[in-house]
Amino acid sequence: MISSVEINYLGQAYGFDPQFAIDISTVLKEDSVNCYYAQKVTFETYVFGDFVGSVAQGGPVNYQRVTLTPHGNGTHTECYGHISADADATIYNCLKKHLFFAQLVTLPAYPEGPDSIVRLEDLKRQLNGVIPEAIIIRTLPNEETKLKKQYSGTNPPYLDAEIGKFLAKHQVKHLLVDLPSVDREEDNGELKCHHAFWQYPEKTRKDCTITELVYVNSSVPDGFYLLNLQVISLWSDASPSKPIIYRLKEL
Repeated sequence: MISSVEINYLGQAYGFDPQFAIDISTVLKEDSVNCYYAQKVTFETYVFGDFVGSVAQGGPVNYQRVTLTPHGNGTHTECYGHISADADATIYNCLKKHLFFAQLVTLPAYPEGPDSIVRLEDLKRQLNGVIPEAIIIRTLPNEETKLKKQYSGTNPPYLDAEIGKFLAKHQVKHLLVDLPSVDREEDNGELKCHHAFWQYPEKTRKDCTITELVYVNSSVPDGFYLLNLQVISLWSDASPSKPIIYRLKEL
């Protein structure tokens, strides 16, 4: 059993214990967190001839069709194909590395008229002088209701587009948030933060991703982590995903 691992980032050595993995994804099931008017995740048992794909119903194995919408059902990771007509802009093509030096930060969302917005100045204050490869944003209040919340039509909090621009400028390649989107639920299709982060279409950052609807329990402290960003090998702009983080300690 591997009990400790050492990595080096920008000349600083860090260690972590691979036995203490923290899953920050949400579970895909019928009552999962949902947004953008997506239908709930469904599980359909295959029945054909004498075969029943359910052990509970007397079948030899469980055999089901799962129907889901990555952008609307649970934790998902998307590439620039979300806002591009490029047929090759798929998560399979864009995400070829899966381990990243990440920083978890907890930020408030401030009311501005009918909206609640996460501000760039708060993010800047949380950064520890080291620009990571990935930023994980946990928003306040951080309640477990996020795991089952039905966000459609609620105008949930979102990020100031300046955050996307700042992260692109500093070469942060992966942005993870516990919100349905980094942009306003209804913004006339502008998606300002998406465009700013990917620098699309002028200088498109094709190897960068946005992950939405993560959930980071309040017991997990802010700080540096090793991020393992797991997705399905899917020929689509987005995939259900399972981000795993490991707490890093300076050596």
